[in-house]
Formats: sequence, C-alpha cells, structure tokens
Amino acid sequence: MDLQLSGKAALITGSSRGLGLASAKSLAAEGCRVMLTARGVERLREAEEEVRGVAADADGVASIAGDLATADGIAAAVEATVSRFGRLDILVNNMGLARGAGLLDTSDEEWQEAFDQTLFPAIRASRLAVPHMQRAGGGVIIMVTSIWGREAGGRMTYNAVKAAETSLAKALAHQLAKHNIRVLSVAPGSILFPGGSWHRRQQADPEGIAEFIRRELPFGRFGRAEEVGDVVAFLASPRASWISGASIVVDGGQSRSNL
Repeated sequence: MDLQLSGKAALITGSSRGLGLASAKSLAAEGCRVMLTARGVERLREAEEEVRGVAADADGVASIAGDLATADGIAAAVEATVSRFGRLDILVNNMGLARGAGLLDTSDEEWQEAFDQTLFPAIRASRLAVPHMQRAGGGVIIMVTSIWGREAGGRMTYNAVKAAETSLAKALAHQLAKHNIRVLSVAPGSILFPGGSWHRRQQADPEGIAEFIRRELPFGRFGRAEEVGDVVAFLASPRASWISGASIVVDGGQSRSNL
C-alpha cells in the first residue's frame, strides 16, 4: 500500500532511539522527509545514519540536537524543520520521562520534571507546528502516549502525563479539524528495544521479566519498536484521513480496558 507520504515533512521529537527512531524510519521508508531531534549529539548522528539507510530519499533526512524540555529547544527544532524542508506536515510528539514513586515519596520537583519533559514539549511543539500546517492546507499531530495513560498501571507520574497527552490530543482534534489538521494518540504497551527501560530491567532481572511476560503479555513476548513506528506512519498518512481524536492501542492485547 502506498501511504502517499512522498514530499511530506515530519518532525519527530525524542527520535534518537526507541519509538521515535522507529517512527522516523517508517516515515522515511515511505518517502517522507524527516527531522530527528534529541539531546545527545553522538547518538542522534548515529540515528540519522540509521534512518538514511532505510529512507526512500536519503537527502530528506536531517537532525538537530537540543534540549526539547525547553521552549527554545522546541522552537529551534520546528524552525530547523521548516528551514530544511520548506514545510511541516507531520509532528510526532514522542518525549517522555517520569520519575518518582508513591504519592508520599514523590517530590514537587519530580512531578514538575514529568510535566516539563513530557506534556509541555508536546504543547509547545504543537502550538508552533499548527501555523505551518495551516499554510500547507492541513497536517497531522500524533502524541505517542501509553496504555498507562488510558488505565491504571505503571509509574504514577507517567500515568498522569500520558493521560494528559491523550486528553490533549482529543481536545486538539476537535479544535483543529476546521484547519484540516488531524490529531490523535498512539498508546503502546510494553515495548522492548536496546537501551529502553524494559531492556534494562530484563538485563537486571531476567527471571522476573520472564514471569512478567508469562503473566501480562498474551503473545508471550514484548512488542517491537517498529510495530509502533509502522502504525505511526499509517496514521500520519492520507490513508488514515478519517481517523482523528482517537487513541490507537498498540499493545498485543496487554491492556484490560474495553475502550
């Protein structure tokens, strides 16, 4: 299936590894021009080369390093995308970090960090991207959230910020439809990739993680990052033109919610 993404331009935040990198690869393989972003320069350059290796147009792959938890960092990423490609059609908000424990053990600083590293980058990037999408006649904004933003489970701070992103996507979908801008969220379950949290836990406690897989994952394995990236590429494409406001679960049946 041709996803009709050739010539489109995408900005993917937090794209040096994991779900952001997988999304960049899937979009680039379909002919989309992509701008990768992250803080770590060395890993970002490696990711850029990985994406070039699968891209339909290797010249349509670029990257910019910066602190996306700051307003200036987000502004620079959006500006770099438009400067390089002349447009911005697709925004994938993939930032996510949340520390802390229970209510009594989580400080105000940890709560603030969770919002600064996850929700506010999505708000700022979306606010800056929309005028460019309006000029192009439309666009797509995708929030990479989590099944733990839809139901109980996972770390408390992570639940809160991912639920907020899911709600933000729904609100923006209604607000921006008149501009032909679709907004939606993708809610992955437990995904394994090198350097990710599940990979670290598996290395530290293989027996415990094997039991988690048997108990919680119906297919008997973790999800793969590319399985999420391919869904992102489809949803960003004109082939998904009547999907907006939805939260698309990509979890191999892990979650328990009926909705």
